[in-house]
Amino acid sequence: MSDVYIISAVRTAIGRRGGVFKDTHPVHMMAPILCKAAERAGVEPGQIEDVILGCVSPIGEQGANIARIALLHAGFPEHVPGVQLNRMCGSGQQAVHFAAQAIAAGDMDIVLAGGVENMTRVPIGSDWPADGIPGWPYEWVHQGVSAEMVADKWNLSRDDLDDYSFESHRRAAEATRAGYFEREIFPISVTVDGQPQVAKIDEGIRFDADRAKMGSLKPVFKENGKVTAGNSSQISDGACAIILASEEAVNRHNLKPRARVVARVVLADDPVLMLTAPIPATRKVLTKAGLTLDDIDIFEINEAFASVALSWAKELGIGLDRVNVNGGAIANGHPLGASGAKLMTGMLHELERRGGRYGLQTMCIGHGQATATIIGRV
Repeated sequence: MSDVYIISAVRTAIGRRGGVFKDTHPVHMMAPILCKAAERAGVEPGQIEDVILGCVSPIGEQGANIARIALLHAGFPEHVPGVQLNRMCGSGQQAVHFAAQAIAAGDMDIVLAGGVENMTRVPIGSDWPADGIPGWPYEWVHQGVSAEMVADKWNLSRDDLDDYSFESHRRAAEATRAGYFEREIFPISVTVDGQPQVAKIDEGIRFDADRAKMGSLKPVFKENGKVTAGNSSQISDGACAIILASEEAVNRHNLKPRARVVARVVLADDPVLMLTAPIPATRKVLTKAGLTLDDIDIFEINEAFASVALSWAKELGIGLDRVNVNGGAIANGHPLGASGAKLMTGMLHELERRGGRYGLQTMCIGHGQATATIIGRV
């Protein structure tokens, strides 16, 4: 089986709900990122054998196979196919997995993977069955309720959650000021309320985050609970694209590999507790890679809720100094279908910045699933 390499990775800035992308069609968010990923990889669009995009609400403006529509809008040749997938919050990461699998199997040599979500224009839950699922054998709960259950199970206090969330904003603000995100963000021109603007900075970050104010927010999902808007991920808009290639394609087209996809897994856990699968997924991907926690330079776990990241780190004994080192979805935002590719993009750039070798990414997913990937810098 062929080794699989990441050649380029680029994303939009992440817009907050009602922010910089509120008047931008999701296809118009994705198309320039597809072009920029190919350009930075040194790949002609016609050499790309498939475009695989995550999108969690594939309805309305995001319906009708947004991958194929976006690539055609971007001016890619007509022979380039595209497919949209929905593994909920793990969709962008799953797109990378499917691309890597196609290359490793020898079916393809160059694949573009990524994701897009404009949650301002296509609200979360738009594609859900209005009346639920008759005969569903499990309790149907909101993820926020699961986040409360996770906090209770791992004895996490409200202060624990708020302290972690405040640190996410602090790290993201510090990384932005230091210019760490500039290599991964491609600024795109948009129109907001009829006025031209350039989207170039993640809008959700609180550069002057107020810990006291965060502590005053009311719980959302449970009376006297711990989960608030301040210690949960943000509703966001964004797009991301990653070019992957086989070793043969690297040699034939004189491409410059930046990282190797070392191992990838997907598994599931309790669909009611819902948010705990990153724990066994992390163990499984490490075993598959023949690595240990000590071998990993940085970890990216999606901050769907602070309780998810903290329970995962507590259960596995991972120090937070290596976790979400430039902040996470609590600060930067969580554009559902794009987040998995966005985290991969950030992890790649941070490994390069600090000269690290291995990065591990994992994400909790609705109904109790998780994806996990290890990449190795080359």
